[in-house]
Amino acid sequence: MLRENMSDKKTTTPKDQDVEANKTVAALSYFWILCLVPLLGKKDSKFAQFHAKQGLVLFIIEVIGGLVFWFPLFGQLLMLALVVISVMGIVKALNGEWWEIPFIYEWSKKINL
Repeated sequence: MLRENMSDKKTTTPKDQDVEANKTVAALSYFWILCLVPLLGKKDSKFAQFHAKQGLVLFIIEVIGGLVFWFPLFGQLLMLALVVISVMGIVKALNGEWWEIPFIYEWSKKINL
């Protein structure tokens, strides 16, 4: 006789379904201009919008940072830090985590699209 253990069953909430369905699209948020894909294409997904708004702020910083890149040490360190943050954002999004990037998250909350 097979007996099912009730504690083994997981219930999924709409929030969990949103995360599972949109992890890959949310990861696009951290690939430079591709942040516009989830930002404009997944307006119904809170998870994708969360990461897309942070990705948009990172994109703006990267564009401005491109101008600063020409300064010897500071520019290179800034761009390296942005690449590391972007990679971490991709990994966190693919893992289904709601990672609030320090400072950037505060700016991203101000975006209303």
